[in-house]
Amino acid sequence: MKVDTFDFDLPRALIAARPAVPRDSSRLLEIRADGVTDRAFHDLAELLAPGDMLVFNDTKVIPVRLAGRRGEVRIEATLHKAIDEFCWDAFVKPARKLRLGDHVIFGEDFEAEVIAKGAGGEVRLRFSSAAMTMDEALARFGSAPLPPYIPREAGPDCRDGRDYQTVYARHDGAVAAPTAGLHFTEQSLAELTERGVGAVYATLHVGAGTFLPIKVDDTDDHPMHGETGHLDAAAAEAINGARAAGGRIIAVGTTSLRLLESAAGDDGRVAPFAGETRLFITPGYRFKAVDGLITNFHTPRSTLFMLVCALAGTARMKAAYAHAVAAGYRFYSYGDCCFIPRLDP
Repeated sequence: MKVDTFDFDLPRALIAARPAVPRDSSRLLEIRADGVTDRAFHDLAELLAPGDMLVFNDTKVIPVRLAGRRGEVRIEATLHKAIDEFCWDAFVKPARKLRLGDHVIFGEDFEAEVIAKGAGGEVRLRFSSAAMTMDEALARFGSAPLPPYIPREAGPDCRDGRDYQTVYARHDGAVAAPTAGLHFTEQSLAELTERGVGAVYATLHVGAGTFLPIKVDDTDDHPMHGETGHLDAAAAEAINGARAAGGRIIAVGTTSLRLLESAAGDDGRVAPFAGETRLFITPGYRFKAVDGLITNFHTPRSTLFMLVCALAGTARMKAAYAHAVAAGYRFYSYGDCCFIPRLDP
């Protein structure tokens, strides 16, 4: 399948630099078989029925963005995969300024040696600190790993530390937020519970690979990044029970959807899951567990836009995105969201 199929025009002015305040005051675009409806996120309860089940990703973003120096050269590093406690793969700028064996100083008694270099600005860093654990060092010197399309000349600030985290985040491990969940507040969660909408929590640690551009012309040639997830037996039982009772399974975010589909059998039942998923969903995929999705608006030519096209049809989603652009919806991590039921293409 040609990657160009999933391209569309997006004015840069629609890329959200900050989230709506309060976070549940964002807009929501309802996708239907016969068109779209402009709504507010507060309307979500009207789109759900008692007995439906929302599946949230409760991963917690860790402060893996680091600013350091090699001599007079300023180095920015975003850690994205732990090899062990003190050894991490990272995306670094400017990577061309680093050679094997170089040392980068990130803070007092906290530095790293470049022990390997890869393509696309990726390096492997071996950290050292006699006084701190890696968690302590990141808490002291790290900041929120904002995606590259959110401009911050001085880097992420204290507000990002709060904004770029869901209210239900529990398990450390993500280097990017499950952004569909950023719209929910304690109050909105309580209102959904009062309506009889169920909620379960799974964990998929979002990796920085979610932001990597597709560099091939055909989707068959794209190496999908892996992400580690966990769905426990109690959550699987609750999901299967809701479906058996006639409720819909609605994923909150593409990460929750990928985890559910990775855990599902051909009969649609989900089983406990622990491990890595590299599931790459493109049009033609047969969904097994998920009946709908709450998600933000994604980048052109991305694996995430391909996923929503698989759920509702490429022509329908391109038309919906064109409407969103014309109506001034805010895109990407801090932007607005949409509700997409599973629809025939």
